[in-house]
Amino acid sequence: MKVGIIKEGKIPEDKRVALTPAQCEEVLEKYPDVEIYVQKSPIRCYKDEEYQEAGIAVVDNVDDCDILLGIKEVPIPELVENKKYFFFSHTIKKQPYNRELLRAIMSNNIDIMDYEVLTREDGSRVIAFGRFAGLVGAYNGLLAYGKRMGTYDLKPAHLCHDLNELWIECKKVKLPQDYKIVLTGSGRVANGAVETLLAAGIKKVSREDFINESFGQPVFVQLRSKDYHVKKDNTPFEIKDFYANPDDFNSTFGDFLPVADMLVAGAFWHPAAPVLFTKEDMKKDDFKIKVIADVTCDIEGSIPSTVRPSTIADPLYDFNPKTGKEEAALSSEDNITVMAVDNLPNELPRDASESFGRQMIDNVLEDLFIEDKGIIERATITHGKQLTPKFSYLQDYVDGKE
Repeated sequence: MKVGIIKEGKIPEDKRVALTPAQCEEVLEKYPDVEIYVQKSPIRCYKDEEYQEAGIAVVDNVDDCDILLGIKEVPIPELVENKKYFFFSHTIKKQPYNRELLRAIMSNNIDIMDYEVLTREDGSRVIAFGRFAGLVGAYNGLLAYGKRMGTYDLKPAHLCHDLNELWIECKKVKLPQDYKIVLTGSGRVANGAVETLLAAGIKKVSREDFINESFGQPVFVQLRSKDYHVKKDNTPFEIKDFYANPDDFNSTFGDFLPVADMLVAGAFWHPAAPVLFTKEDMKKDDFKIKVIADVTCDIEGSIPSTVRPSTIADPLYDFNPKTGKEEAALSSEDNITVMAVDNLPNELPRDASESFGRQMIDNVLEDLFIEDKGIIERATITHGKQLTPKFSYLQDYVDGKE
């Protein structure tokens, strides 16, 4: 079986890769019948020479490979027909901007296995970049505060050589006494953010103490869904019920608006779920939050100030709560500074790639190369120019009916 690691073609560029040079060596040793070819790339975080030094073939194209591994969506002109691809297709939520991509995948008789739906039988994901989104997202929130107040200056994450250098930079963070950060989420993204906040010397406290107490030092609270949602009929909160029927719940996030100085949003948000707050809430005198690091980056979703994604090169913009409009970053102390980079793991591409490849080797490749126990099948969106049964709900999306 021939496996090709493709060069990333999407703009803005992505430097990550599915398998590092050392991991390619490990795969070849573990699976003698597998061959790996790496397509030349001028932007990849691991240079072509690093693969060559590891004994991996570096080639101009990988069109003769059976399986092609990428990270971001493959541009339509670069798709190779009759292949099996792995990449994040961003189609399973019927994203309008990728409708033509899914159509092209089907017309070219491509099997697309989407990393986002590589899952165990219970539905839990086996591979993700979420931790690094959280790590960098929280860091960018701290960077934004330093720039806003002029009290310290952090090196941008993408200029750090690796995660260790980012941790060193965190030691520069100097927040005011009793500064309070509210973090939403309990999964990979939020737990990554926790790592960064702790590395910056910020103390973790309980929900009740966060709202009611003063600490004389910077603190943060990590909120799970049950911490800021209540059932409309006042019955006890159950997480399965919340996921299945999010519109049956009200938000209590308003309890945090008068006390939190910064929000780091790391929780998955369903469009049927209540928003964290509204534009009207942001106009109130007791709305205290001045920095929002929206790691989830749901445009016009649960956070109304996230009006667009920002970029690694230009990560910040301001939101004027009075006008409800975007303004230049750091242009007024009355504005709210927003960080909404939508490809945060790409700021630490080597570390993120190493973590991703480790998950790939440990959780996916045996099913791909030896015997599929369901992981590959569950992640296969298209086969034989058709949607697989699990993803048949996308047919109207493909046909342009919705």
